[in-house]
Amino acid sequence: MARKEFEIPAIFKSPIIRKVKEANKITDPRKKDLAPTELNFGPVTFLIPRHFGFCYGVENAIDIAYRTVEENPDKNIYLLSEMIHNPTVNEDLQKRGVKFLFDTDGSVRIPIEDLSEDDVVIVPAFGTTIEIGEKLKAKGIDPYQYNTTCPFVEKVWKRGNQLGKKGYSLVVHGKHLHEETRATFSHSADHSPTVVVLNPEEAQILADIMTEKRPIEDFEKYFGHKSTDGFNPLKDLEFFGVINQTTMLATETQQVMEILKKASKERFGEENVANHFADTSDTLCYATNENQSATYALADAKPDIAIVVGGYNSSNTMHLVEILEHHCPTYHIRDAEEFDSSEKTHHFNQWEKEMKETTNWLPKDQDNLKIALTSGASCPDVLVDEVMLKVLSLFDDTKDVEEVIRPFEEKLITEG
Repeated sequence: MARKEFEIPAIFKSPIIRKVKEANKITDPRKKDLAPTELNFGPVTFLIPRHFGFCYGVENAIDIAYRTVEENPDKNIYLLSEMIHNPTVNEDLQKRGVKFLFDTDGSVRIPIEDLSEDDVVIVPAFGTTIEIGEKLKAKGIDPYQYNTTCPFVEKVWKRGNQLGKKGYSLVVHGKHLHEETRATFSHSADHSPTVVVLNPEEAQILADIMTEKRPIEDFEKYFGHKSTDGFNPLKDLEFFGVINQTTMLATETQQVMEILKKASKERFGEENVANHFADTSDTLCYATNENQSATYALADAKPDIAIVVGGYNSSNTMHLVEILEHHCPTYHIRDAEEFDSSEKTHHFNQWEKEMKETTNWLPKDQDNLKIALTSGASCPDVLVDEVMLKVLSLFDDTKDVEEVIRPFEEKLITEG
């Protein structure tokens, strides 16, 4: 897909991280180097991954949404739900008068029935269900006039549709209550028997059911609430493919595919598996792959602690946290305001689904503390800047930001 330029509001643009990213593009245009960039401020060094922050789909959504607001000053403007999972962006849109029709869990804030045909409705980056699209059409509103659905989500839908036309069922690797997976399930269910699996563990349960190592009754127990009506794993998994929620761990999607492909081989024979199991690896989102690969490289650099900036309901952000927390203490924060001081910080624990308060989170007794600093695909780089500056303010005798960033500025001038 050709890279296009998007208009991003100035409030989200970064004066620091942007220069690092642009300089790295010059030195590594083919994106082969995953080693993190080191910003050495003396008592603390920040390790910055090669790929993080706004992806193509998010930039596309922000560009469309803000242009829609600007071009329709006299109209009621609604987003179906959070456009992306970042509170800073969503709160700014609300300040500009945009209202949400649904919460992220699908519960109704404003009934579609209350809208008029003159109202503007923006479809978020996750896309929407066929059912909601039909409701909007019934009100005289074109659901695709202001459509910010990520092109890579649409790519997954198109691949699913191609398989459906060939008589294949679909297994969706995703969180069944997530907006994107609800939308993908709706589009898939329109043409194919469909079931959602959360992780490799659930994929193994499904594999055991389809190979009759588990009783077929287990299907209803584990998947009845997230499959199409009448889904029969013995019949409907004779021919199938795996598609995914684009923000899931890419390594997990590959595991899910391998587990189910192995079951298909066992059931139909090695020589027949290509006819029964469709290869859909080409639907994995490039940005998710890049960001996760860069995060693994960040972990390999052996940071002392890690800070991940992003919304607390952001799936892709939580997966970055998951990668890093296996290697060092990791703090998932929405912005710099979560740091009270070097003694105390607030952060989100995705496993317990609650905010935590940690004391003495910042080990300042080391000669040079290494902090991995990254963010989710829906997080503006300016928030990463603010976190870096807040952490620097907790140390004495740090180098000036201008001094540390100067080599990147010079590279942009001489080679850009």
